Amino acid sequence: QVQLVESGGGSVQAGGSLRLSCAASKDARSRNCLGWFRQAPGKEREGVAAFYTGGGVTYYADSVKGRFTISQDSAKNTVYLQMNSLKPEDTAMYFCAAGACVALDQPDEYGHWGQGTQVTVSS
Repeated sequence: QVQLVESGGGSVQAGGSLRLSCAASKDARSRNCLGWFRQAPGKEREGVAAFYTGGGVTYYADSVKGRFTISQDSAKNTVYLQMNSLKPEDTAMYFCAAGACVALDQPDEYGHWGQGTQVTVSS
């Protein structure tokens, strides 16, 4: 069974940091891709960071490059999103996702989603 449970969201001031965690079941981690997406009110869901579980390319949205880092701890069955230098425009619901994707940044290619965790950045 594929299970994804996010945690770590919260409210921070601009320039601050947060680390999101995604507890991923074994079935989730067996999918081709794992990633983080976000959706702000009135906007489409967008890819933030993702990787192929078999290794290779790691994707970062241009807006987060140099500020966010995706990583995993296999021993803890957890995928992380370290977010530094946060900006008000990073405010969104953040979702962890797993899927048999080809394109890392396309939400439609991910078939499994967590419930999301809210990140709010104030100026």
